[in-house]
Parts: sequence; C-alpha cells; structure tokens
Amino acid sequence: MIGTEYIGNRIFYEYLKKIFFLSNFILFIYSIIIFMFIYNNALSKPFFADNFNDKNKWIFITDGVMGGISSGSLNFLNINNKIIAHMSGEVSTKNNGGFIQIRRDLQNINLAKLRNISLFAKGNNDEYFIHIRTNKTILPWQYYSIKFFVNDKYTKIILPISKFKKSNFLLPSKISPEDIKSIAVVAYGKNYSAEIFIQSIGFNY
Repeated sequence: MIGTEYIGNRIFYEYLKKIFFLSNFILFIYSIIIFMFIYNNALSKPFFADNFNDKNKWIFITDGVMGGISSGSLNFLNINNKIIAHMSGEVSTKNNGGFIQIRRDLQNINLAKLRNISLFAKGNNDEYFIHIRTNKTILPWQYYSIKFFVNDKYTKIILPISKFKKSNFLLPSKISPEDIKSIAVVAYGKNYSAEIFIQSIGFNY
C-alpha cells in the first residue's frame, strides 16, 4: 500500500510540474506578445503629423511644368470638424507627362529619427505614390518613391522609409531622413482618373 501510494503521489507531483511549466510557458509567450505590441506602437508614435490645418503649406502641381496635359485640383474639405485634403484630376501620359501631385516643404522639420510615414486616406480603389525629395535630389526627375493603394474606406497606411526606391542610379540607395526636403502625394505613371482623400500624414519614430 505504501508503494502504491508513493507511486500515485509521484505521478500526481509530476503532473503538477507539467501543468506549472505549461502555465509559465504560456504566460511567457503572452508577455512577449504584449511587449512586442507595445514596442511596435511606441516605434510608430508620430512625432510630427500634418492634419492640413495650415492649407498654405501644400501646393498642387501637374506635369504642365514639363509640357504634359494632366489636369486636376486640390481642395480642402471640412468634414466633422476635420480638414481633408482632396486631390482629383485626370492623369495623361501624353507629351511625356503623366502626373498630378500635392507637395509640401519639410526643410524646417527635424526628421532625423524618421522610421515610417503613415497616411489615413481613402480614394477610388487605385494606386498612388509618395515621393520624397532630399538635398541629394538635385535634378527635377530625381526623387524617392513608394507605391500604395487606397480603397473607398479610410484606412491607415504605413510606409517604411527603408522601402522607398530611388528614381535613378545617381542617387544613394537609401534615404537619409535628416536630408529630407519635401513630401508629395502623387497620381502617376498611367492614364487614369485620380481621386484621393487624405485626413492626415504622420511622420513616425
């Protein structure tokens, strides 16, 4: 009887050990998930956001500056006490053109720690681009770009600076954030009707 009782207690003890180990392992994994969630959100904390409260910082540009025939407009809409930048128009690749864009200067803003750019935007279920110019982009056709897609519902879009591509081989491969001079939201590269609504653009750690 003593041996049987001992064996039973031993089995029960081993069972408890396994339960304890499993519980601690699950708690450990859960803690890592929570930590990564908090850490990633901290990394994406905006240190500068443009909510279009100062409309004069943004200008509308078409390929007419280089002989193209694309046309469009930039309007600012007040919806539920929020300013929305609305760019629309017709993009044409005729006459070596092919773009419309809205652009703002960033030279007086310290972006040295910039990790990504975020947009809260919607549009006509089509593709658009962010173009960034730096103090290395001397010629008009030099920039760094990344493509993004908008649908008909407002969505947060995160664009890592490391994923931007240079427009030609003369530029450094990657953007140095401290060198950024301007940012543009661009409809580009094909014949299409463009329409995009942007509620905010964030510049994030």
